[in-house]
Amino acid sequence: MKTLTTMLIATLTLISMQSQAFAATSEVTWTDYKKYRDIDAGDESRKHFRERTFREFEKYFAELAARLPEGQVLKIDVTDVDLAGDTNAAGIHRLRVVKDIYFPRMNFSYQLVNADGSVDKEDTVVLKDMSFMMGSNLKYRNESLGYEKKMLNGWFLETFNDLLADNK
Repeated sequence: MKTLTTMLIATLTLISMQSQAFAATSEVTWTDYKKYRDIDAGDESRKHFRERTFREFEKYFAELAARLPEGQVLKIDVTDVDLAGDTNAAGIHRLRVVKDIYFPRMNFSYQLVNADGSVDKEDTVVLKDMSFMMGSNLKYRNESLGYEKKMLNGWFLETFNDLLADNK
């Protein structure tokens, strides 16, 4: 019984240490957001919509970064956002209408910085997903900014595949 308890504690400790080994952080900067292509709220207050949208993206970048090795920081400087869909007038209301001709886009630069301050990877990225409404990937279907998250996830997997905890 004592051996079983010791092995169970050792296994749980190993599992908890393994999950902690992959927990990078992220920092997101929104450069010149007033010039972004489409961050339009429709009927909602522009300020509240922008703040809520930025918080949602920051949270998602943090989720992505958490899959990278501990001690690293993923720094993102967003320079343009064009959300999926377009805001059109529908009577007295302005609604976001999502059609395949209004695909999501995002421009940003990134740096993956190691704990010692050295830059592991960096690049300027121009993302767009012109086929965002095609395919059977339903992972983001009912999420806020789902089309944009799907696009960002594809970029992240392609860019950081060699560093991801899932592949170790």
